[in-house]
Amino acid sequence: MSPSHENRVALVTGAGSGIGRGIALRLAREGARVACVDVDQSRAAETVKAIEEESGTALALAADVRDRVTVKAAFEAAVDAWGRFDYLVNNAGLITMSSLEELTDEEWDLVVDVNLKGVYVVTQLAVPYFRESMRGAVVNLSTVEADVVVSSQGFAQVHYNASKGGVKMLTKALAVELSRYNVRVNAIAPGPVPTNFLPGVDLTAPEVLDAMKARLLVPRMGKPEDMAAAVSFLLSDDASYISGVQLPVDGGWLAR
Repeated sequence: MSPSHENRVALVTGAGSGIGRGIALRLAREGARVACVDVDQSRAAETVKAIEEESGTALALAADVRDRVTVKAAFEAAVDAWGRFDYLVNNAGLITMSSLEELTDEEWDLVVDVNLKGVYVVTQLAVPYFRESMRGAVVNLSTVEADVVVSSQGFAQVHYNASKGGVKMLTKALAVELSRYNVRVNAIAPGPVPTNFLPGVDLTAPEVLDAMKARLLVPRMGKPEDMAAAVSFLLSDDASYISGVQLPVDGGWLAR
């Protein structure tokens, strides 16, 4: 049985593509009304169109997770449209493929601010709604690289690892803070998922696939749908006794 999110309202950041779009589609299929938030509103609108083609309900909203003004406006638009707020999915993130020696302060700030500070900003702005309703659930998007370093090009992305390691610990701290409002906070840690997330890296190239499969226990790459299923579960009442955890959705990557 699939979890039911009938009449619930979800706000998903980074919903304009990849895993974020997959999450928004899954929640809408299961009955939620979805505020699709992206820094590029045209991409959010494409996700909304896909949801509406399946008779779902969604709203396209532009916001930069680092910018309190636009994030606050997105929350207000969702609540004005549907009168409630139940779920937050902090999915927005990015990476730059620079080694330690090449990494600039500007790149460090960009990646850490979007991936880590963005989770803090968006979740903090959700608190008044959680406090009013005394219920809710949050899922953050981390990565297996919160636990291990993947040096696919011969070097690590230290800024990315630092940001996602921070998300893992921030998830635990937010779970403690928001428990007073009956809000659960968890994270998922995706393994390799072929999307346009990694600039200049083709995860579908045969040599990359072979290298990945040597590490994976499930002999295939992940899909946005795999991540969306885990997020849907953690948001649902089926996970009502789970809070403060990071769930690997990685095909067994971390088992080796």
